[in-house]
Amino acid sequence: MADFTGRTILVTGASGGIGGATVRRLVASGADVIASGSTAEGLEPIVAETGVESLPFDLTSEDEVRAAIEGRDLWGVVNCGGWGGEIASPVDTDIDVFDKVIAINARGSLLVTKYAAASMIRLGRGGAIVNVSSQASLVALVGHISYGSSKAALDNITRVSALELGKYGIRVNSVNPTVVMTEMSAWYWGRPEIEGPTLERMPLGKWATEDDIAGPIEFLLSDDAGMISGVSLPIDGGYTNV
Repeated sequence: MADFTGRTILVTGASGGIGGATVRRLVASGADVIASGSTAEGLEPIVAETGVESLPFDLTSEDEVRAAIEGRDLWGVVNCGGWGGEIASPVDTDIDVFDKVIAINARGSLLVTKYAAASMIRLGRGGAIVNVSSQASLVALVGHISYGSSKAALDNITRVSALELGKYGIRVNSVNPTVVMTEMSAWYWGRPEIEGPTLERMPLGKWATEDDIAGPIEFLLSDDAGMISGVSLPIDGGYTNV
């Protein structure tokens, strides 16, 4: 089991399923977790359950990100905050939705990395950042022009950040999950005409659970992954390998 005793880790998107599962695992492994989300109200359940610190801020506002993170002594970050946007083709896409998805998923994660990495460099203890990307960045998915593009940008943020921050002992990786069948995703992926063909193509033939994603996040943060940096790790039941 990983040991994060004495390490402060910021988790964005902590009010969501993957973010919440990640918070629970990190707390159990001794980390001092700071849980972030867009609203204090949304964070109340995970804070009440785990006793972690609540730090709400708007990922699209550089001023809010800077004010929240600057001066904090962070060892690690999980960039889990994100938004799905819409299901639309390139012809039908709403560019305002595209801009918002990019602003949250890519730009927001970069802003958090910008200010968190400055803190980690200042402390001189190294550290680790894990970005929660998607299988939608690795293969083309129907209707995912906005979401897939935002996650492809996030994967490049991961690679360049790993390159630039490695000299400070800071590792940066992405995880690229398949669908976690939550209420939020079921409206689309739960449709029989979508779910059936997708699971038939997937070698393991099942959707991921929140812990299926949180476990590899914990591993990539841990010292056991001390020589892993700049990777985009599919957690997709083999889907992107077919």
